[in-house]
Amino acid sequence: MDERWMTSYADMVTVLMCLFIVLYAMSSVDQAKFEKLANSLATGFGQTVSETVDTAEGVVVPADMVDDQGEGFTPLQLAQQQVHELEEIRHQIDAALTTAGVAASAQAIIDADGLTVGLIGEDTFFDGNSAQLKSEAEAVLRRIAPVLAPLANQVTVEGHADPHGSPAPFATDWELSAARSTAVLRFLVESGGVQGSKISSVSYGSTRPTELELTHADHANRRVDIVVHPTSSAAVSALIPDAVAGSDTAEKEPAAKDKGSGRGSAAETATTSGGHH
Repeated sequence: MDERWMTSYADMVTVLMCLFIVLYAMSSVDQAKFEKLANSLATGFGQTVSETVDTAEGVVVPADMVDDQGEGFTPLQLAQQQVHELEEIRHQIDAALTTAGVAASAQAIIDADGLTVGLIGEDTFFDGNSAQLKSEAEAVLRRIAPVLAPLANQVTVEGHADPHGSPAPFATDWELSAARSTAVLRFLVESGGVQGSKISSVSYGSTRPTELELTHADHANRRVDIVVHPTSSAAVSALIPDAVAGSDTAEKEPAAKDKGSGRGSAAETATTSGGHH
């Protein structure tokens, strides 16, 4: 009974030994590492200016992704990323139309405006001087809509008209092309699930004729184009044509688009007589 104190004493001595071991270990300081740590902390808190300590701010970008001003991703690299995203959308649309057997009824190109999908085919998607969607057009839109619906991109439906003949019963080509673009927009929203806040329509009348060569060239401008806009800034979007041209994987575009002469995009063709728009 009188020797129980030895157990407590042994435990105390063991604890003291561990304490002295820890103190000894802490006393062995790597002077070089300590100075680097001290300098880093002082520089990080703005107390010391150092030319040898890395004080980079923001996201660290790999050296091959930095421009000569060290600003991070260059505008051209951002444009290349946009092209990649738009090409993925185009591939999804192509696959959906191919599965449905209507791949020849739509054609897509990528430029500064984004991805333009135009209706094309030997059969017209509208009757002459009409804005009523035909079954061929609905079949194409029914396949395109599921691709467009989940996108964050803004979508514009552009209406065009043939500059030859009379637009009656519409007052002018503006009303005719506006009615056609609105018909496509309503189908995509009401039947295709595209959010109304992400889509709009615009009418160009007959002011932007296409230069695309089709079998029915006289009626090539009876068309509605669906444009998926890039999510980048205007400055980056302007470089998309350069990114497409400089990409090893970019497909050869069927025709150039020129705002001055109209889109060289896929266009709707018609089998009606020359007096219709």
